[in-house]
Amino acid sequence: MSTSPSSANARQVIILKHWNVLPPPLFILAPPRSFTSLVCAMLGQHPQMYGLPETHLFLDQTLGQRVERAAKSNYPMGHGLLRTVAQLYFGGQTKATVRKAEQWLRFRSHLTTDFFFKVLGDEVYPLILVDKSPSIVYSVEVLRGVHNKFPGARFIHLLRHPRGHGESVIRYIEERAKHGPIPPTHWLYQISSYPPPSLHGETSKKVSTLDPQNGWYTLNQNICEFLNSVPVDQRIQIRGEELLLNPDEGLRRIAAWMGLRTDIEAIEEMKHPERSPYAFLGPPGARYGSDAFFLAAPALRPSRAAPQSLDGALSWRTDGQGFLPEVKRLGQKFGYK
Repeated sequence: MSTSPSSANARQVIILKHWNVLPPPLFILAPPRSFTSLVCAMLGQHPQMYGLPETHLFLDQTLGQRVERAAKSNYPMGHGLLRTVAQLYFGGQTKATVRKAEQWLRFRSHLTTDFFFKVLGDEVYPLILVDKSPSIVYSVEVLRGVHNKFPGARFIHLLRHPRGHGESVIRYIEERAKHGPIPPTHWLYQISSYPPPSLHGETSKKVSTLDPQNGWYTLNQNICEFLNSVPVDQRIQIRGEELLLNPDEGLRRIAAWMGLRTDIEAIEEMKHPERSPYAFLGPPGARYGSDAFFLAAPALRPSRAAPQSLDGALSWRTDGQGFLPEVKRLGQKFGYK
């Protein structure tokens, strides 16, 4: 077997049957705890799209490096890709097919991660891949690397009010702590321990109080900085709360922006994220790949979009303080009040 001439590598011996006609992928960009699991599952139900669990493919150059990173991770980073391979290449997600997926990936450890993403796209062709791995928004350079590999890609900047986001992070920390100590390097603590915006860029600064507003600010700033270099017609900003409250209008807007079907049937399909092949807790060895809360109850729930205010004390702080001025300004820029 051989690859396409333009992407050939002597060791990459997988045929891309549609290498010259693969549709550009769609990336959902947002900090963790920003409705990404729900929105990706919704978009993946459109007749012309395929929503993936978290693949975390773009932090490393090769699949082998990515597998090594996942093995050392303090969260189930590898589950999403295992579930994807089990589903697409072995007919479903069971303990046995997950083991086969592990071996399948091991045999292809030499493949570059961007090439392998195209392999997945080739498998679901003509559907458009939708990826929502939050790991890429921690670095503007990683985001730029994704765009360089997929210059035609589209990007959704998915927003969540900083209050709702912060409360969700703290609630997730409390739930996770019930199952044992959380390592200090876990992403839950990472996103809650960023220095305040006044020290933006001074990542060596330590903070003693968990305050997720700083992570919300930093990661959304990363996304904004990156998107400034993306052509206007390839990026869109969506407030998650509005999408949940009025899914017909929001989903139609996204589909129209992508040039896809906007008929009643297509929109109705997207209102059923529970129909995603990944919208449930997976088998042993690949339980997750998306938000655990979503996997436990995968449904469109408008109640999660209750109105929030940029004013007033923050529930996760004990000093009665509200949002920092920089956070409030960014929230207002996004259309929040």
